[in-house]
Amino acid sequence: MRFDNSRESSNVEDRRGGGGGGLPVGGRSIGLGTIVLALVAMYFGVDPSVVLNQTAVAPSRVEQGRPAAAPANDAESRFVRHVLAETEDTWQAIFRQNGQRYVEPTLVLFTGATRTACGVGQAAMGPFYCPADQKVYIDLAFYQELKNRFNAPGDFAQAYVIAHEVGHHVQNLLGISEKVQAARQRAGERQANELSVRLELQADCLAGVWAKNADAARGILEAGDVEEALRAASAIGDDTLQKQAQGYAVPDSFTHGSAEQRMRWFKRGMDAGQLAACNTFQGRGGL
Repeated sequence: MRFDNSRESSNVEDRRGGGGGGLPVGGRSIGLGTIVLALVAMYFGVDPSVVLNQTAVAPSRVEQGRPAAAPANDAESRFVRHVLAETEDTWQAIFRQNGQRYVEPTLVLFTGATRTACGVGQAAMGPFYCPADQKVYIDLAFYQELKNRFNAPGDFAQAYVIAHEVGHHVQNLLGISEKVQAARQRAGERQANELSVRLELQADCLAGVWAKNADAARGILEAGDVEEALRAASAIGDDTLQKQAQGYAVPDSFTHGSAEQRMRWFKRGMDAGQLAACNTFQGRGGL
């Protein structure tokens, strides 16, 4: 990625250093490297209000956060600030073109576990968005998992992670997330899972829309960047993760989409660069 024409966002809150590497769960401490693939499968847009409160974390090991603290000036933090700024500038322009106002989210960097308006957020769950406080949460150790465990290295693969979560913020602002959550509560398990898949695929598509528009405006993409994002999308498809965990995939249990679906919808958003291209809820064509 190129950031020659990119500013750094001021909407980053740095809570790193307060949690430690292990998370006490059920009386024992486990590290991120030993988290089972089933937990990792929750990553990329898990509904925190449903999941976060289900895992007990000792209060002494949960970060309280450092309100209004400026992020450290390390390379990882600067990268995050650049990417978040790119999403801000891009979505501000898109919302403005549609006669709407874009409210910028805050991105929280944390270590291990941290408190959110949706409950206790944990590194084991990967990056996530909490609609209740309009914040994206990331433990940067996840980027090592993305590279080493999922074989999806690269700076644009990391940017895709942020762009996907910001896509959930866009859905929240547009009222899509609320409608889907209400529909899921009325539906059976299979239908609820399908709605979750459609929501996740739309966030992938929105990440593609961001990439297309940001590159057109400021030339952020370099050779191989799109391939990095597609490789990351494939690596965290439900079928890929289930096959790694149990040797086979169960499509009815998918909540995020298959590898092929995730790559296809990111590419659709990237090719079109328009919100209208991301209607994953129309018919069965989205699945």
